[in-house]
Amino acid sequence: MSKWAGVTIVVAAVAMMTVGCAQGPSATAAVVEDKTYAVTPASVTVKAGIITGAVTELKVMERVEQGSNRVVSPAKLSGTLRLKNTSANQTVRLVAGKILYIDAQGQPIKLEESRTEPVVKFATYGNERLDPGQDGTQSLDVEFPAKALKAKKLKEIRLELAYIPSPYREESINFTVSIGAGK
Repeated sequence: MSKWAGVTIVVAAVAMMTVGCAQGPSATAAVVEDKTYAVTPASVTVKAGIITGAVTELKVMERVEQGSNRVVSPAKLSGTLRLKNTSANQTVRLVAGKILYIDAQGQPIKLEESRTEPVVKFATYGNERLDPGQDGTQSLDVEFPAKALKAKKLKEIRLELAYIPSPYREESINFTVSIGAGK
């Protein structure tokens, strides 16, 4: 009798596992696509004091759910920032950059509450110091306000640079030495 009870329990367990593991109809995953907005012009030259350069490959991208147009990942401005120290005798230590989005009335366009301020940090990339004539490249990937995506809302982008210039000198020091006999 116990032999049949054991077989019954094993059959019941296998039946429960089979039914429990059966998958019902799966929900179709929403298709997410990158929506890219062209920035015109895509490249501009910049000058701030003894620093010159260019902002290139500008574009805005957000990720949206296909069909519903629900924003999955908010808009971001991306591009490349190239800066050059044009001074002949000053080193520049780049501290930070702040990006402001300006509307047609000359007023800054605010970001949504939950988003962080668009700041460019140079020190984290190791290229925060530019000696005379030296240039550096920095990637841009910063928050972009949803309001600015509307046609004719955004007039300009302002990049505010914070840097510390300091005197740069190269000096030579000669000192007399002699080499003893090798052993």
